[in-house]
Amino acid sequence: MVLGMSLSTLTAVHVAISLIGIVSGFIVVYGFLVGKRLDAWTGLFLFTTILTSASGYLFPFEHLLPSHILGVLSLIALAIAVLARYARHMAGAWRVVYVVTACIALYFNVFVLVVQSFLKVPSLHQLAPKGSEPPFAIAHGTVLIVFVALTTFAVKKFHPEPAYAA
Repeated sequence: MVLGMSLSTLTAVHVAISLIGIVSGFIVVYGFLVGKRLDAWTGLFLFTTILTSASGYLFPFEHLLPSHILGVLSLIALAIAVLARYARHMAGAWRVVYVVTACIALYFNVFVLVVQSFLKVPSLHQLAPKGSEPPFAIAHGTVLIVFVALTTFAVKKFHPEPAYAA
C-alpha cells in the first residue's frame, strides 16, 4: 500500500495523470504553434506533468533506475518552465526558455509512454522484447525528430500577448 492505495490503484492513477499531462501538453504545444497562451491548459499540463514525475517515486524500488533519472530531469525542466512562465512572465529570453522546457517535459512523458507501450502492449512487445530492437529505436527516433521539429516551430511561432496590461 502506498498513500492508502494498492500498487495497482497507484499505477492506474499515475497512468491517468500521465495521459492527462500528455494530452494537455499537446494542446499547449498547439497553442505555441498558433501563438495562443491557453492559460488553463498550461496550468493543467504543468500540474499533471509535475504530479506524474513526482508520483513515479512512490513506486517501490531497490536501486536507482533510468526512470528515476528521467524523473529528476523532467522535474528540473518543469521547475524552469514554471519559473519562466509564472515568475518571469515569459519576458524576453524567458519566452524561449519556457517553450523549450515545456516541450522537453512533454517529450519526456511521451518517451516514457513509448517505453511503457513496448513493455505492456503485447503486439509491440513482440516486436522489441528487449527494448533494443530496431522497431523500438525507430519509434524513439521518430518521437525525438517530431519533438525537435515541434519545439523549433513553437519557439518561432509563440509570441503571446501579455495576459495583463502593465
